[in-house]
Amino acid sequence: MLEETYTLTNGVKIPKIGFGTWMIDSDDAAAKAVHEAIDVGYRHIDTAEAYGNEAGVGEGVRASGVPRENIFVNTKLAAEIKDHDTAVKAIDGSLEKLDLEYADMMIIHAPKPWAKYDEPERYFEGNLEAWLALEEAYKAGKLRAIGVSNFDPTDLKNLLDHAEIAPMVDQVLAHITQTPFKTINFAQEHQILVEAYSPFGHGEMFKNKDIQKMAAKYQVSVAQLGMRYLLQLGLLPLPKTVNPDHMKANAEVDFTISDDDMTTLKQMKPLTNYGKYQSFPVYSDRLS
Repeated sequence: MLEETYTLTNGVKIPKIGFGTWMIDSDDAAAKAVHEAIDVGYRHIDTAEAYGNEAGVGEGVRASGVPRENIFVNTKLAAEIKDHDTAVKAIDGSLEKLDLEYADMMIIHAPKPWAKYDEPERYFEGNLEAWLALEEAYKAGKLRAIGVSNFDPTDLKNLLDHAEIAPMVDQVLAHITQTPFKTINFAQEHQILVEAYSPFGHGEMFKNKDIQKMAAKYQVSVAQLGMRYLLQLGLLPLPKTVNPDHMKANAEVDFTISDDDMTTLKQMKPLTNYGKYQSFPVYSDRLS
């Protein structure tokens, strides 16, 4: 599975499974985890300016010994940036920290600043200004693809209606018991690939007895069932772990969930509590 790819609307190939680095806070830890993930076989690495580990991610990629063109690196423009000039500086700043000459993709981290996530303002103009900066970096060859994260259909439509280049990716919270089908369906109807972060719901999914029972039926782990579920929906999961054994196991998903069981998983009762992570905006205000 680590060798399989999706193809974005501009023809760029992107590995079907990525390696997430959220909450790997130090550059040293990020460099080590990325290097180990690449050793396992991952060729898609996801980071963000907000994670504070872009330099470490870049170091891990460079130290891997794998040719740069064989590794897909994505980073994110901070959610707080909603003007063109600041976005331009931030894009160049991320590229400087990564020290990789180019990024394979950069996406707007969220449609609203995190501190104002529960407010009604949609930041349509600000997102268009930030998007223009991404378009310019893309045309200049600094980025091979551009996209967004946490955008619902209304946010996506703003870009589709007014921007020159359509988003190629929308990265959203998605896992068994939390699958935003309205957003996924809208994105897929417009040829926007949906990436799934937190594919295990920050571990809360592992506590679900019904999911445990379903995983046992297929003789796989709950994590493997969760990964396969997302892949069968046409999504690109981004699991995160610093354990090399778990990195390997998360990608061992060469099995098929039956249509009936997929229907059961799609209809499972939504997860309502993410434990200690509930305070994060993306967990308290989830997409539909």
